Amino acid sequence: MNDYRRLLPIACEAVDIAREIFLTRIPGTITAKGDRDMASEVDFAIEQKLAAFLRARTPEIDFLGEEGGRQGGTSDLTWLLDPVDGTVNFIHGSPLCGISLALMCGREPVLGVVDLPFLDLRYTATKNGGARCGDRKLAVSSTARLAEAVVAIGDYAVGPGSAAKNRTRLAVTGRLASAAQRIRMHGSAAIDLVWLAEGRVDGVVIMSNLPWDMAAGVVIAREAGAMVVDRDGSQHNADSSATIAGNDKLCPQLVRLVDDNARPAHHEPPG
Repeated sequence: MNDYRRLLPIACEAVDIAREIFLTRIPGTITAKGDRDMASEVDFAIEQKLAAFLRARTPEIDFLGEEGGRQGGTSDLTWLLDPVDGTVNFIHGSPLCGISLALMCGREPVLGVVDLPFLDLRYTATKNGGARCGDRKLAVSSTARLAEAVVAIGDYAVGPGSAAKNRTRLAVTGRLASAAQRIRMHGSAAIDLVWLAEGRVDGVVIMSNLPWDMAAGVVIAREAGAMVVDRDGSQHNADSSATIAGNDKLCPQLVRLVDDNARPAHHEPPG
């Protein structure tokens, strides 16, 4: 199967269900998942509903959610869900959070839906089908010089090994601060990537790769014309250790900057 467009209405229907929960429920009880990492009741409620919905509508496709893990295990296709991307923002009442649903074929995302309920924005894409916000077709910016670029960066690390990981991230941030026009930290990888697709930012540097965080945004960014690569410049996939993106002139500059400032000893495993 290579026409993923037929699955986009099902994905959008699933995200409609998630959006209703997102907008009508408070975060509720917060569950600690580790050092400074957490999930809300809304995370669990959305994942439970969407897992059931997608298994009923597409029983031939596996499901993997951030909170509950994998269901199935025999298909080359997998639905990949981050029920609340930007949970810390959501808990604190920031509108910079949303729902990220992707379809993976093997290790590659081939369909993505990112909905930002508090901003009333929905981004969609299928492989070779283009990227849209609502009905509007998206294209990355044409900014070619890093000095003229707004670059979104990922969150700093928490949990085991965070001190070493953050030395790398701080080094990259410091270099970007002196090289880019501006840097931004939104606290949501999905927002970073869809706003790259829309031209709201010109580049993205995220020194990690949790597939449920990245997959939907990656296919949306690619379909809007972005290069999305690993830290060594190779094609980004679910096994990559970083997520670096921009147009074909800016992305190589970001890869060089990361390579110059990221120590090999601090290489982070995917997910």
